[in-house]
Amino acid sequence: MSEQQAPHHWIRQDDFQLAGVPDAFQRLWTPHRLAYVRGEDTSVRTRPGCPFCTGPDYDDAESLIIHRGEHCFVIQNLFPYNPGHLLVCPYRHVADLEDLTLEELVELMELTRDSVIAIRAAASPDAFNTGLNLGEAAGGSLAAHLHMHVVPRWGGDANFMPVTAGTKAMMDTLGSTWELTRAAWPKR
Repeated sequence: MSEQQAPHHWIRQDDFQLAGVPDAFQRLWTPHRLAYVRGEDTSVRTRPGCPFCTGPDYDDAESLIIHRGEHCFVIQNLFPYNPGHLLVCPYRHVADLEDLTLEELVELMELTRDSVIAIRAAASPDAFNTGLNLGEAAGGSLAAHLHMHVVPRWGGDANFMPVTAGTKAMMDTLGSTWELTRAAWPKR
């Protein structure tokens, strides 16, 4: 793409130099994300306090809770990486794996398995990413309350759109995804 064709939000390589030598990276600036990183994002109304502690105090549909277990619950991610992105959380406000009781740890993994089963039945993804971000440096935006991510993946879902256009194609609403996943939850 020539400089004349480049969108106005692209920075030319020679506009950004380290110690006077241009690097090989083009920059796509997303300053609007800084409000989210700082916790200043007001695009979604949130309740004060930890959302994983306050969520279970409300109606399942309002909080997007898919399933309530004895020690843990499953909630839909309000800021999903992909449609159907779920979070498995202990009710207790703990940050690290070693802080979980054996019962919490076992149920966390059982509900992770059940989340995969439900999403597979509801949306037929090709694969899954599951995991924990323990600590802020690991990417945990809510690092003080441990939670397992369950992210459905489809071939080609990591395409150029999020990288070059700052856009993620979400093919369903949170409410519709909540209904489909909840209806597909395994009966035990």
